[in-house]
Amino acid sequence: MNDTTKENKMGVMPIPKLLITMSLPMVISMLVQALYNIIDSVFVAQINEEALTAVSLAFPVQNLMIAIATGTGVGINALLSRNLGEKRFKEANLAARNGIFLGVLSCIVIALLGLFGSHAFFVLQTDNTKIVTYGTQYLQIVTIASVGIFLEITLERLLQATGKTFYTMITQGTGAIINIILDPIMIFGLFGFPKMEVAGAALATVTGQIVSMILAFYFNIKRNTELDLNMRGFRPNRSIIAVIYEVGVPSIIMQSIGSVMVFGMNKILLMFSSTATAVFGVYFKLQSFVFMPVFGLNNGMIPIIAYNYGARNKKRILSTIRLSTGIAIAIMMVGLAGFQLFPAQLLKLFDASPHMLEIGVPALRIISLCFIFAGYGIVMSSVFQALGNAVYSLIMSVARQLVVILPVAYLLAKLFGLTFVWASIPIAEIVSVILCIFLFRRIYRLKLKPLEDSPTETSR
Repeated sequence: MNDTTKENKMGVMPIPKLLITMSLPMVISMLVQALYNIIDSVFVAQINEEALTAVSLAFPVQNLMIAIATGTGVGINALLSRNLGEKRFKEANLAARNGIFLGVLSCIVIALLGLFGSHAFFVLQTDNTKIVTYGTQYLQIVTIASVGIFLEITLERLLQATGKTFYTMITQGTGAIINIILDPIMIFGLFGFPKMEVAGAALATVTGQIVSMILAFYFNIKRNTELDLNMRGFRPNRSIIAVIYEVGVPSIIMQSIGSVMVFGMNKILLMFSSTATAVFGVYFKLQSFVFMPVFGLNNGMIPIIAYNYGARNKKRILSTIRLSTGIAIAIMMVGLAGFQLFPAQLLKLFDASPHMLEIGVPALRIISLCFIFAGYGIVMSSVFQALGNAVYSLIMSVARQLVVILPVAYLLAKLFGLTFVWASIPIAEIVSVILCIFLFRRIYRLKLKPLEDSPTETSR
């Protein structure tokens, strides 16, 4: 049962130790996920370049699924953490149960869209029948079996909201390892398993996700004693769902904009060749190894900020923001060095042809310049969400990915050619950081500065 007398560690533990405790398991698990994303494409690339292109073209839909799941999770997490910070345990339980309901509802909708719309999605992008066939097979499997990713992410957010991030490392890590093991078996037909090629990569992915979901459900029932997830007699609560989506929908839209951006960039790159699209897909796989640790850091940071905002502790909020920003920038600088020094070696992991290397080496070096600015922007976007101002994150995302990247990329493609298209991404990141600074000053003045005279603020 809930313990109403014991103070949650997010209100008392020193910030450096708390942030590391909350974030490190998720950073590790997301690094494992990034690794399996890369390995997934490495195996697919061994089939042929059309298979790699098909998986790259499917990315916007997969990103949309993740956007819906994680965006809803952000809303659940923020509401849960705020209720726990305010000692409103009954409301926290209702938020968790309604969050599970939304996860189930989302996977049903996506499964229907994937079943009936996958073929049309690929035909819209290319007339290469081999790419269309590969892509349709891949996309139908990952959408129809999307229950794994939706409920995995939802249940992991419940663990994160109560500080049980160690268990999310186990759930995500186990799913990723299963995916890595099954990839070559299902793709190439090893150990008597039928050779499924691209469909095998999809089946390995959803299998890992479903295992992660089952583990996350188990840990919530057995270890997450601060929440009661008994769904018996459950009825959806419109007011709670509205609050979840008040924060979650801007986050969903923000991340979904990434799908629109990738779809648009793929169309621009297909003006030159399908190889250029494959390069862009490879970049997204590789950059996940840099961005995923920062996302893991953010997942640990959000409940800390939300909890302490509920507890009106300004000092702990600002300490968390400063430390998170410093760590994120350091991670990005390491990633930048890798992309600048070893672009050819990174591309060769994907059986890159000479033509792919010719396009890809300058592409990776130019795009990775955005890392200089991205760390700060990513952290601040999550800060806005934790403080209940997800619309600020939405403004940043729209400005970067729609207002800047696509128009600039199209203009550079027409005027200067393929190599200059990649510069649109660092240009957009600069614009985003400038906007981010302005928005944070505003939210500080309106929400954080008034907390400084709060009698509950401590020096911790």
